[in-house]
Amino acid sequence: MIAHVRGQVAEKFANSAIIDVNGVGYEVSLTAIDFDDINLNDDIKLYTYHHIREQSEELFGFSSLAAKKLFELLITVQGIGPKAAMAILSLAPVEEVRNAIANADAGYISKASGVGKKSAERVIVDLKDKVGLPTYYGRKTEPEQQSLSKNDDALDALMSLGFTLADATKALDGIDINLPVEDRIREALKKR
Repeated sequence: MIAHVRGQVAEKFANSAIIDVNGVGYEVSLTAIDFDDINLNDDIKLYTYHHIREQSEELFGFSSLAAKKLFELLITVQGIGPKAAMAILSLAPVEEVRNAIANADAGYISKASGVGKKSAERVIVDLKDKVGLPTYYGRKTEPEQQSLSKNDDALDALMSLGFTLADATKALDGIDINLPVEDRIREALKKR
C-alpha cells in the first residue's frame, strides 16, 4: 500500500494533481479544499488511500491524517464510494464535516455532489458513534471557523500513536486549542 507521497506538484487538473516523487509522477485525486490549497511546484506531503478495483487503481490524497481516516470511515458506509466520500470531504474542512456527522446533520452531508438524503442519513447512522464528540453545535463564531480550517496537528499525532478518530477527538475535548501542539498532546495523553 502507498501510505503517503511527498514530492513536488507537477500538474493540476480537475480535482487531481500529479505529484513528482523523485522522477515518478503519481496522479492523486484530491478534495476541492486540498486542490485549492496547492500550487504548481509546491513541495507537499499527502496521506494517500490506494483504491484498487478490478479494472483500475486510484490514489486519493489528503493533507491531514484526520481527513484520510474520515475518508476510510466514509467508504465503509453502504452506498458511499470513494468519489462520494471525496465529495463529502470537499464540503468544508475535515473538522467541520466530522462535526456535522457527530451532530447528526444529514442535511449538511446531503449537500455533497452525488450524495442523496438517504445516503446522508446512512452516513449519520453508521458513523455518528465512530467520529467522536461534536466540538460545537449550531452556528460558529468567526474565531472558531478559522481554527476549524487549519489542520489539527495534535489530532493527527494522536492518530499516528494508534488512537481512533473518535478516541483522539474525545481526548482533545476541553483542551485549549491555542496551546502548543506538544502541550495539547501531553494533556490528551494524561486523560487516557
